[in-house]
Amino acid sequence: MNGQPTADVIEQVKDIPIYRDSVARGHFPVLEKPEIARGFPDNWMTPRLEAALAAGEAEYVLSTGTNHARMQLIRPPYFLLRSYYRLWSEHPDIAHTWRDGCRRASLTTVLATEHVARVNARKRGDASTPGAEPSLDDRRLDERTVYLNLRLDPALWERADVERMLGELRAIAASHPEGRYHLDCSGYHLAHLVRHAEDAGLWENPESFPRPASIITAYEYTPRNVRRFLESRFDCPVVDLFGSTELGYLFYSDRTGSYRPYLEGMSVELLPVTAGSTLYSLIVTSVRNPHMPLVRYRSGDCARTRDGSPDPEKIVSFCGREKELLDGPDGPVAAGDLDERVAAAPRVFVHQLVLPEAETEGRGPQSAVLRCTTFDGKPLGTEESETLGRSISALTGRACRVEHRDHIPIGTSGKYAWLARS
Repeated sequence: MNGQPTADVIEQVKDIPIYRDSVARGHFPVLEKPEIARGFPDNWMTPRLEAALAAGEAEYVLSTGTNHARMQLIRPPYFLLRSYYRLWSEHPDIAHTWRDGCRRASLTTVLATEHVARVNARKRGDASTPGAEPSLDDRRLDERTVYLNLRLDPALWERADVERMLGELRAIAASHPEGRYHLDCSGYHLAHLVRHAEDAGLWENPESFPRPASIITAYEYTPRNVRRFLESRFDCPVVDLFGSTELGYLFYSDRTGSYRPYLEGMSVELLPVTAGSTLYSLIVTSVRNPHMPLVRYRSGDCARTRDGSPDPEKIVSFCGREKELLDGPDGPVAAGDLDERVAAAPRVFVHQLVLPEAETEGRGPQSAVLRCTTFDGKPLGTEESETLGRSISALTGRACRVEHRDHIPIGTSGKYAWLARS
């Protein structure tokens, strides 16, 4: 497969200014994010798009900016939400909770909660900034979805935060005739909530912490240990979605963790991040968003396949971002590669690989420290730490030691950085 778009796709994009040269040449190069922004929105504007904007059928939005610089987009209203709802309603393991009318509680970054509160304020004609603790109604995205989190760092939630969120979950569950609800989350945030509830004695009684009927992890990479922890605590399917603000959702996992494509109106190709590498860049062609179709768009995400081949049907892991790769002795190392080694120590909760600042000054690889917290708060044993350190040393080509931490701060985006500089 050469990755070039089909005749049908070319027909749909031929009048869009950004693609005119490619149509004339008969070749579409990989579309990079800076190219999308150059000349925006004129490079996307057509009479049809102008009419859609005027009619409210298309709108300007910004990508979240949690994984890359914020990017202006044009898309139908509620594009990502409708993509989510459709996938939920069709997923073989959890579609029953959609059909049963379960409400959706969303536990993710505080940025997402704040965005919903701002949108609702604008709908009311309120130009002021929402307060630090918007009400439950202010955090309601639609009749089905409400957002829970009001703090940046879930590790620092206080008992009052936990009790408030559990109370809101109880209210959401009580709105269903059978007490059921669907929990949408960042895996890290849900794991933190469970740990806080356990510490506060609020976990064991399901009447205090109502159990969801289905769980979707999205928003960020879910480490193997976190997924394992959630599966040990919840007796329901835990499925993962992969997608982005600009594309919608492209893949979903089943309850065993195996990924399956969800590519209506899309195609995917995998290009090696470096020559000969079995770590691949995700290149997507999508006409799912009719107002801003993307042809051979580099999403910035990396994937690995079951057999190392560039076959999207064989993807087993979406393992990080291209801009966050680390040079290793056997090729580029992604967040998911490090996570695979860390998963050999199942008590590790949050982890972060810290490199010395000197490495950026041209002195070459020297050392690294794996900072980690644990689910039970206790440091790893000496032997387990040394074994993990040797494994990471082999992966990264840097002498690595493991350092226990009581707390690793979350980033300002509400997501953890797997790689940092001291």
